[in-house]
Formats: sequence, structure tokens, C-alpha cells
Amino acid sequence: MSQPARKLRLGAYMSGSGVQGDSWRHPDTDTDAYSQFARYRHYAQELERGLFDALFFFDNLFVSTDPIALAHSPGAPRWDPVVLLAGLAGATRHIGLVASVSTTYSEPYNVARAFASLDHLSGGRAGWNLVTSTGGGQNFNRDDHVDHALRYERANEFYDVVTGLWDTHADDAFVRNKATGQWADPSRIRTLDHRGKHFQVRGPLNAPRPVQGWPVIAQAGSSEAGRELAARAGELLYTAAQDIEEARAFYTDVKTRALKYGRKPEHIFILPGVSPIVGRTQSEAEDIYDSLLSHRDPAVALNALTNYASLGIDLASLPFDAKVPLPDHVPETNSHKSRQKLLVDWIRREQPTVRQLYTRFTGGGHRVLVGTPASIADDFQHWFETGAADGFNIMFPSAPVGITSFVDLVVPELQRRGLFRTRYEGRTFRENLGVPPVPNRYFDDHPPRDIASPAGAAPGTSADQPAATTAAIA
Repeated sequence: MSQPARKLRLGAYMSGSGVQGDSWRHPDTDTDAYSQFARYRHYAQELERGLFDALFFFDNLFVSTDPIALAHSPGAPRWDPVVLLAGLAGATRHIGLVASVSTTYSEPYNVARAFASLDHLSGGRAGWNLVTSTGGGQNFNRDDHVDHALRYERANEFYDVVTGLWDTHADDAFVRNKATGQWADPSRIRTLDHRGKHFQVRGPLNAPRPVQGWPVIAQAGSSEAGRELAARAGELLYTAAQDIEEARAFYTDVKTRALKYGRKPEHIFILPGVSPIVGRTQSEAEDIYDSLLSHRDPAVALNALTNYASLGIDLASLPFDAKVPLPDHVPETNSHKSRQKLLVDWIRREQPTVRQLYTRFTGGGHRVLVGTPASIADDFQHWFETGAADGFNIMFPSAPVGITSFVDLVVPELQRRGLFRTRYEGRTFRENLGVPPVPNRYFDDHPPRDIASPAGAAPGTSADQPAATTAAIA
């Protein structure tokens, strides 16, 4: 029997405040989604109408106290993503629901319980974005942020504990026999008894085993430690790439690394971030982008870029047509190493003016595509078919208008080309991705081989261009 044709995957990037970057001043952008659940219900239902694979919530555990950012950037307030997704589980039927939860400032038992519960609440549509956090230590009994290497060391053990807890019950552990009075079969439940460098967790989990075996694991690290964790644990990989050759190198690197963990590369989906500005004509798309730019505050955007790249200079004080001065040595951040490197490398290679940097970047290094449905689909198809991406994490320039425009214009073009689904394939997140549920390492007849951990490893032991105009966005 022939295998079904490979399909492009689409995720939707959202923040808990409901706005993307500095788009909040645009007339088409809602500004009250952080407190009005109905806004997100509408966004999620529009994405489901567009047959998106997943709705993904980025999260931070801190609020910037930089006066400019605090006064002008909509980083706060925001929803707790797990709470918000629990509400959206009842408002949607098919779309995957992915929340970022930190391994640095959380405990494995709480995380395992929350995502097992969300998986049941949603009928098998939960996903955990395993992140080490870009900051927040001062809110968790620390004076600083945990060191990058230590964060990833902890993340690997955290992953072992969470996934181990999900396997502490057999699917048939709770017999609920009223006639005999037996609620559970003790032989189908086990403790974890994890004792590692960072965690001591007995178990078992006080929640039933997730519908999918495990919720889908997402991950977004692109540093050396991040790539290794992605190869070991990640199933949806969120990344940033400006250059297609660099994207292909990352794609090949991570999927090759995954082989040593006994994983199937086709069960790993790499989704670079893209912000599409779509119009029915190229001129209309460029007018939409000019309108978006006209509602940006240059000082705020340049302040964010200065801080993100750790340039140590005040870009906002420079003339727009001045070259961006790049110091000989840029101190490496302890936060977002790979994204800082992407931005600094681009400045060093392109030697842009402040204006070029301002119009092409709003922070995190993701591309902007300004074009028609056909030109945006051309770009997606080229990256997809030449080994640079399995799909894209869409960062809408506004909500709800940006979402609806993409669903109405770009999705039909991708479907016309046979690149994207015309209906959901199954009931659960994993079924729609075309990957199997994760077997229970303790109670299934055969031990799992493609479960994002080394074969045979005990979970309780310790073991990281076409026609569209291109630019870049956070």
C-alpha cells in the first residue's frame, strides 16, 4: 500500500496578551484579549476552520521593568496558557493545544498532572512546549537567571520525570468494579521512585494516563544544548531561520541527531516562524505592511532590538540611515543564545542601516513574507519540498484580521496545490500529525522505541526566493 503524500504542517503562534509584538496600536488588532476569553475562542475557531494543526502559546514568567518596554510593549498582562487552553478545549474539536511551561521554574509532578488533565479535557489534543525560560529567576527565590547549561541539564531530567509519571498507570489500571468494590488494580500502577541530581519524585501520578500516551512534546531551542534536547525529546520544533541554507542545515542536523535516540525523523516536525502579510495583489500586501509599520513606535522597536541583540548601543539615538554599529565583541546572553546569534550574524553579514533593521526585524529573527496567496504559497512550497521545513509556525501580524486573511486566502491556495489537508484526519493531536500514540514502557507488550528517549533508558534515571517580499519579525 502506498504511503499518503507528505503534508505541510501549520501551527499558530499566539501570546497570552493576544497581540503580536508592537502591532497593538493598529486598528485591526484587539487589545483586550488578555481578559476577554471570547476573543481567543474566536481566534481558535478561525484557526480550526483553517485546519491548523496546533495553536501554540508562548509564555514568559516575568514582566520587563525597563521603563520603555513597560510603558509601550504589551508583554503583560497575559493569560496563564494552561488555564486558557483548558477553556479553549471546550470551544474547539480538532486543533492541537500547545502551552509553554518552564522546566526551570516549575516542578515535574505539577506539569505532568496539568498536561495529563488537559489531554483528557481536550479528548487527546494537548501539547507541552518544553522550555527552559528566557528569564524570571527573581520571581522564584533567586537573584538571577539560572545558567544556560544548568537549565538544559535540568530540562533533560525534568523530561525524564514527567514522561515517567505519565507511564505510572496502565490504561486499564482503574477497574471501577462496583460489584466487587475494587476501584484500582495495584498491579497496573507503579511508583516512579526517581532520584536524580535535580529531582526526587516518588509517584505515581494522581491523574490518569494521557489519552495520547503522552501529550505532544514541542521544543524551541536552537543552541547546541537546545538542538540535543530537540533531537531527544521534541516532536514539534519551533525555530527561526532567515536563510534557507541555514534552515536546511538545522533540519538535517536535528533529524540526524534524533537517530541515536532510536527516533524516526519523520515523527519530528520542524516549523520555522513566519509572519505573512497577505493581500490579493502584491500592491495590496505592501500597503497592508506599510500600514502596520506606520503604527509602530520606532523608539520602542529599536529599544527592543538593542536589548535582544545585547549590542550595548542606543539604536534609537542614531539617524535612520546610519549603519548599525556592531561592536567587535557582543557579550553572549544567558537567555536566548540562538536567537541573539541569528540577529547579530545578520547584522554582521548584511551591514544594514538602522532603517533596514527596523523594517525587517521586530525582535526574534523570524521572517516576514509580504505577498499574494500564490507568492506566499510558492515560498512555503519551496522550503517544504527542499528539506528546510516540515511546515511553519504562523505569527499573524494582527488578530483577528490577520488570522482570517490567512485562512481565507493562503490556506485554499496550499490546498489547491495538494500541500495541505482538506479535513482533519483523526480525533487526537497525534492522529492529525500522523504519529502513533506513545506506548507505556511499563505495561504495554512491547517497549517503546520512538518515544523521544534513548531506547531502553529507564525513565526514573538521569540521562537537551519566490516573488513574496521577505523580511523578518519577532
